[in-house]
Amino acid sequence: MEQNDYLRVGKATDLEGRDRKLYRALETLPGLFSLSTLAILLVLSYFKPVWVAYFIIAFDVYWLLLVIYMAIFLITSYRKLKQGLRTDWQKKCEDLKERDINLPETCLVRQGIGWDNLWQMVILPNYNEGEEIIRTALDSLAKDSFPQKQMIVVLAMEERAGQGAHERARVMEQEFSGRFGHFLVTFHPDGLAGELKGKGANQAWAAKEAKRLIIDAEGLDYSRILVSVFDIDTIIHPGYFFALSYKFLTVADPYRASYQPVPVYHNNIWKAPFFSRITASSNTFWQMIMQIRQESLVTYSSHSMSWQALVEIGFWSTSNVSEDSRIFWHCLLHYDGHYRVEPVYYQLSMDVTSDQSFWKTVPSLYKQQRRWAWGGENIPYLLFNAKKRWHNQNFSRGKLLGHIFIQIYGFHAWATNALIIAVIGWMPMLLGGDRFNSTVLSGNLPGITQSLMNVAMIGLFLSAIISSLLLPKRPKEYRAWKNVLMVLEWVTVPVTIIAFGAIPCLDAQIRLMRGRYMGFWVTPKSR
Repeated sequence: MEQNDYLRVGKATDLEGRDRKLYRALETLPGLFSLSTLAILLVLSYFKPVWVAYFIIAFDVYWLLLVIYMAIFLITSYRKLKQGLRTDWQKKCEDLKERDINLPETCLVRQGIGWDNLWQMVILPNYNEGEEIIRTALDSLAKDSFPQKQMIVVLAMEERAGQGAHERARVMEQEFSGRFGHFLVTFHPDGLAGELKGKGANQAWAAKEAKRLIIDAEGLDYSRILVSVFDIDTIIHPGYFFALSYKFLTVADPYRASYQPVPVYHNNIWKAPFFSRITASSNTFWQMIMQIRQESLVTYSSHSMSWQALVEIGFWSTSNVSEDSRIFWHCLLHYDGHYRVEPVYYQLSMDVTSDQSFWKTVPSLYKQQRRWAWGGENIPYLLFNAKKRWHNQNFSRGKLLGHIFIQIYGFHAWATNALIIAVIGWMPMLLGGDRFNSTVLSGNLPGITQSLMNVAMIGLFLSAIISSLLLPKRPKEYRAWKNVLMVLEWVTVPVTIIAFGAIPCLDAQIRLMRGRYMGFWVTPKSR
């Protein structure tokens, strides 16, 4: 197998021989690391409870410092987002000049390329979503201020969705085919060899069809096309494509970057159950924090990249679940570490997980979070491909090692931190017996922990405040008390973060460790 073929590996069973055994061993690492951490702390709580007590105090201090650290980033990101939404990006694009001394030498403006030279291509993969969901996504694109004649919109349907998908596609063609420079409907065939039934395979097929039927047929310049992949529930904030174009035109080495806006979950936030709102808002805040920590930023959900880079790597992988982040890792490895994600301080709105009823939403949200946590599959992918490319002289080893460390730390923290605070913290008193309960430390541990966690509550209050500031206008059918309730419900975070954070993450890691590979869970959408 050639070196670049390894970049398309989705799981150990895609390989043979020693490579398969190595990859399979690496797949056990995320779950083994998380479970070992929890197990060791439990065992030591019985045999060495004092050690664990000191560890818990140190961990609580670490957690407090982490909350303060992230609060600073969250406030900074929120201010940048509000500034980005207030900016007239169309005017800024129109005012761009080649002679601007503040622009990097390798930016596109220096080469005489402007926003009016760009094509914006948007791929909308979907499976069984209704007409309302599809229509609102397309309508938001049609209402954007970017010239519609410079837009290529691809509605990517699944053949396995049956006759209903063909009917929905026909209705959308009738409504939108004349509103963009190009409007293409594709149907991804079912049962193609080597493919996982999921979003990645669908959007890869759609992109190849657009290349064949539009881009190559009309001889469009690959270097002048930006491609965005949006979840079908995505509604863009007006002006997004000018904000994206400005970023693309003014950054250094624009073809070696993906572009990540801020995802907010507002489309149905007033209707969704409280635990879905909390989980969705927490995810938005994490993405906002990552926008500031660019060295940690990875493509997520709806994002954009250059068509040139997408063609050079051979499009999205068709055999893994976490296609939105895998495309970044694929590019990072393909370009020997010389690839990055540029933050775009502009928001896209998506749906909060909400099924047909409160109780149906519980398993739907759990499965969605487990699918997102399945992103841990990228850890063995990165470790395996780092080994394969390690001796390449052009390879940026330090950058890749930094990313690998951040991924291992992030998924381990996701699976264990909440459980360490909420559960392990009590184990020395419950399991330590008289050996611990007779010590002075046993009497002080609950008070110390409580004091540290009370101070850490500033992060919770800050989250509630920013969540309320980001809320869209309250619908007429809800009264003012709804706003108050949506702030107060943040007190449920300690439970929510375990039920829809740590546990589904551990579930995903254990499945990966056992080789029980997940398929792509399509989250039900209800507005």
